[in-house]
Amino acid sequence: MSWLSTLELKGQYVTLEPLNPQHTDGLATAVLDGESWKLWYANVPTPENMSDYVSTAIESATQGNIAFAVRCNKTNELVGTTRFYNVDAQNKRAMLGFTWYASSVRRTPVNTECKFLLLNHLFETHQAIAVEFRTHYFNQGSRRAIERLGAKQDGIIRSHQILKDGSVRDTVVYSIIASEWPVVKNNLQQKLI
Repeated sequence: MSWLSTLELKGQYVTLEPLNPQHTDGLATAVLDGESWKLWYANVPTPENMSDYVSTAIESATQGNIAFAVRCNKTNELVGTTRFYNVDAQNKRAMLGFTWYASSVRRTPVNTECKFLLLNHLFETHQAIAVEFRTHYFNQGSRRAIERLGAKQDGIIRSHQILKDGSVRDTVVYSIIASEWPVVKNNLQQKLI
């Protein structure tokens, strides 16, 4: 039995749908908008690799990880993905990541509401004690987005991962803990007004 429940999370701007194979084509189209897979520091699938990306994410659900397709409510189109991973039920912690969006929805309420829905699910439905975010040291856009949520930087894991191009990633680690959630929640709700 997984600690986190797998269910659809619906907001005003987005609906987070548990990832399934039927999302593959829509996500392959979404990733073309901005071609984020070309960013050397990002781990975003190519359109050709989307089927494997979705299959791997679904298989990861057997370990308690939950991946979501992000659907824009206004257009009914898929615009990206996000997921809970490295879920630690015993310690009531999860990582939130593998997030990417079509370029057309960046700097819109989409990411803010996605994170609000996911964090609310973790902290209020499942009484998490912490959520962690990780990103590449050079991914300044991702770092700013995580900081705007209200997450605090815990540190940098140096020479943490070898990337597909052979470069070595320094990983910046952020977190939000349960006692911070009420303030973070208010901040996110204000951004969505």
